[in-house]
Amino acid sequence: MLLSQLNQKVKAGEKLAMLTCYDATFAKLMQEAKVDILLVGDSLGMVLHGAENTLNVSMHHMTYHTKSVATGAPNTFIIADMPLGSYEHDAEAAYKNAEWLIKSGAHMVKFEGGGDKANTAQYLVERGIPVCAHLGFTPQSVNQLGGYKIQGKTVESAAKIMQDAIAMANAGASFILLEMVPASLAKSITESINVPTIGIGAGVDCSGQVLVLQDLLGIYTGPAGKNPNEFKSPRFVRNFLKETNNIQDAVSTYVQSVKNKTFPAAEHSY
Repeated sequence: MLLSQLNQKVKAGEKLAMLTCYDATFAKLMQEAKVDILLVGDSLGMVLHGAENTLNVSMHHMTYHTKSVATGAPNTFIIADMPLGSYEHDAEAAYKNAEWLIKSGAHMVKFEGGGDKANTAQYLVERGIPVCAHLGFTPQSVNQLGGYKIQGKTVESAAKIMQDAIAMANAGASFILLEMVPASLAKSITESINVPTIGIGAGVDCSGQVLVLQDLLGIYTGPAGKNPNEFKSPRFVRNFLKETNNIQDAVSTYVQSVKNKTFPAAEHSY
């Protein structure tokens, strides 16, 4: 699927369904279930490697898994995360790393940051690499943010996220991903910019939704070394496998629930 086709869906009022994916088998399953976008996320550091965060994920990890996903879903739009250290300090280095991901099978790259990364976004876009900006809770900044906390709760922080979204849209970003922000803020941002928004813990009014596959299946129970009984899923997670008792049906039900706007419900939003 082309980026232009995704934009046409949004203009027609259709919600976009995105899921994280890290291998060819699930990529093939998701393509069959008509998932609009596959995100090769640096979340693989947590759900595949068992780490507490995404900070140790490398470009080699990302290109390896991007190739696998592209093999399994050759007809589905793929976004690949740029890991920590691959884009922050130098626009030319960011371009070279982004190009590596594109050559591995991605159609777009995603990186964290707002106005401070607008020049990098513009640099990539001008050289033919589509960009998705990641705002709100940004996992690569987990230590700076003091843990996994909702962002944009104060007037000042909400205004900053809005400004960042506008800056990244003006810089040429094709999508804005909003993570763990109040639904009202996500709605305002979606109405204020001319590019689609993708929400995770950001309410139903975004242009689309994304979940981590292992969360959708209810099988992620925290870092490898932690007691699974002590793990509590984030508010925005819904266990679709529990509802369907079948992986294929769980993914299909997720897609349908995003399309018919029953997910996320108020209970999954902030």
